[in-house]
Amino acid sequence: MNLLKALAKVGSMTFVSRILGFVRDTLIARVFGAGMLSDAFIVAFKIPNLLRRVSAEGAFSQAFVPILAEYKSQRSFEETHSLINRVATWMGMILVGVTMLGMLAAPLIVALIAPGFTADHAKMQLTIELLRITFPYIFFISLVSMAGGVLNTYNKFGIPAFTPVWLNVSMIVAVLFFADHFAEPIKVLAWAVFFGGFLQLIFQIPFLKQIGLLPKFELKRDDEGVWRILKLMGPAVLGVSVAQISLIINTVFASFLKTGSVSWLYYADRLMEFPTGVMGVALGTILLPSLSKAYASRDDIEYSQLLDWGLRLTFILAAPAAVALAVLSAPLVVALFHYGKFTGIDVLMTQQALVAYSVGLLGLILVKILAPGFYARQNIKTPVKIAVFTLVTTQLMNLVFVFGLDLKHAGLALAIGLGACINASLLYYHLRKAGIYHLQPGWLIFLVKLVVALIVMGVVLYYVKGETTAWLQFGLIKRLLYITGLVSLGAASYFATLMLLGFRPRDYIRRVIH
Repeated sequence: MNLLKALAKVGSMTFVSRILGFVRDTLIARVFGAGMLSDAFIVAFKIPNLLRRVSAEGAFSQAFVPILAEYKSQRSFEETHSLINRVATWMGMILVGVTMLGMLAAPLIVALIAPGFTADHAKMQLTIELLRITFPYIFFISLVSMAGGVLNTYNKFGIPAFTPVWLNVSMIVAVLFFADHFAEPIKVLAWAVFFGGFLQLIFQIPFLKQIGLLPKFELKRDDEGVWRILKLMGPAVLGVSVAQISLIINTVFASFLKTGSVSWLYYADRLMEFPTGVMGVALGTILLPSLSKAYASRDDIEYSQLLDWGLRLTFILAAPAAVALAVLSAPLVVALFHYGKFTGIDVLMTQQALVAYSVGLLGLILVKILAPGFYARQNIKTPVKIAVFTLVTTQLMNLVFVFGLDLKHAGLALAIGLGACINASLLYYHLRKAGIYHLQPGWLIFLVKLVVALIVMGVVLYYVKGETTAWLQFGLIKRLLYITGLVSLGAASYFATLMLLGFRPRDYIRRVIH
């Protein structure tokens, strides 16, 4: 299998999802702005979304995929299918309980996550109602993530990458055609989340059936594989929870800041998630099964070379994205969100958060490449220790940036970004220290050429982007055409410089046997 081709496929599917995500967020910004309504929905959606990242995409995937890859490599198809059946059975039963408990405890959860909302009864009550509607999303999306882990392990990368499209489609259709039918239009978004989760699950079922691995009910208490996954999930939950706790604490801080702070951080984060998803998630998705197979085969050379390949691609793709987000922060926010109730002040505040986030973009994506280097070896403890240290450091930076330097919501974004850089640095250090990863030849000249290309691109974009005041006067079509032209110009100048310096796409083709 050609990993570069697989990356392009996953990245393109993720790209489609992210573009639709921007359409979705543009509509939400236009209809609901950045105020009380949007703050309430964002907090309500954030809670099941955080649980999804902890239980499904986070701890579960880190524990499940390496064990599943081992079963696929060393055991029969029937044994592998039985493992999937038993994991799905236990997971489904647990998720039903978690969903019911979450809906009952909604008032307490909102009070803990956004204590600043308690001062506004209407805002608090609305958030509770929205949370009760969105909470079942955790049931659907957790099963979706499990199905995605199976499909990825069997090299069906495109299906899980495309699946999130259905959530965006659900929300877009809801805002366009159903919002006016609700006494409180913001509730249409909560119901769209519910149905979006259901659609994602239904979409993956035919593909699981196609490879003969559609889960069936099979309950067994003493299954070896299930217990191994549960044992790995314990520290994995802690490790992933640390990152999500950091985001929750940021929401707590933001709930006490000026109304709109939660929304400004959300919109900036959405722009950050575009390169993080297209590159970081895509690379991590295809690397984890390949690394797991290399570890199961005891092929240390292949393991190290796979990590090196992932790191070089990350620098090539993530570094220019970070520079572009910082330089084009205002044009991007204006082009995507400055419509309807999203005001000029909202543009400025979101821009500040985006610039702060961009500082840590490379670190955020590197974590998604370096952490699988431990997960594939079924070593969860080391990333957990690093994550705990990062959490403490991030919160100390929050205190300094928000209360000491008065950077307000932008300080929260900056702390997250710098924390990611610390996390990535420590992961890299421990991979090298343990002898898991060895630098391949040519890194110094690689980085020198990369910096030259980044400088060229940054200078070109800075002098061509124009003034923010001019962008505010542009209409929708002109904004979209201009921002597309700027992004294309930046990409052209960057990759042209790399080509002149000797970079060739064929040098990054990597094949693995599955």
